[in-house]
Amino acid sequence: MTYGDLIFKIPQETETYREDSAFVVSRIISILDARKNEGDNKIVLNTNLKLGLPLENINKIAGPMIEAWAFEVFAGIRDDYRNSYSLINVEAQERLGMADIILQFKKGNEILTGNIDVKATSNDIPKSGKSPNITSFSRIRTAYVKDPDFMFIILSIKHRVYSQRNETSRLMDGIMEIVDYNAYDLKFISDDDISYNPALGTGQIQVKDIHYINFQYRTTWQMCQLLDRKFLSSSRKTFEDFYREAVKHKWIKN
Repeated sequence: MTYGDLIFKIPQETETYREDSAFVVSRIISILDARKNEGDNKIVLNTNLKLGLPLENINKIAGPMIEAWAFEVFAGIRDDYRNSYSLINVEAQERLGMADIILQFKKGNEILTGNIDVKATSNDIPKSGKSPNITSFSRIRTAYVKDPDFMFIILSIKHRVYSQRNETSRLMDGIMEIVDYNAYDLKFISDDDISYNPALGTGQIQVKDIHYINFQYRTTWQMCQLLDRKFLSSSRKTFEDFYREAVKHKWIKN
């Protein structure tokens, strides 16, 4: 048996998926733009360290801090039921979940759900977070089969960190400032920008350089085929490995 002999379950997304994805991405960027324009784009870390935070290691705690900041930003918008972004629900996800935050927007009579994966990168550290793990191969492949309209958005947030003296305590505050951000639908990232790391279970889907992304519109089925090619082209994975996952997660009919 070969890949060509398999009878796949072929997911069919709605005709408006591309438009819906653009709607969600644009709303996310607009919300962050407004927060930045208001000057409310800083996380202040108060410590009793007289010399400030160890900036060379700050990237180790940046991810959870940036993720928490993003959640609070979106939750604040949700709590204003008259908000102009049509954001109606925000949910934080478990630490090991596929997404970090679930956002739901109302578009006409539809409810659009974006599964947001927050990735923090440092503006001060070269190559920091440049090629992050996104999600496991089997997990995202299965999600696209179960829900052809599954919308997985990578929210890349770039920050810089500096210290300044607190005039009240006379100690040094650490300032984590959001300086740039972008959002991408994983399904529309180009073939060349998506890579596969066979380490860790069924392997990790990665973005080669999260700061420089090219776009390539494709259907959900085309995305599944791309993921399959990445998996099968790895020297550490075999067709037997793929077939086992396909049977386990019910990607095929035979």
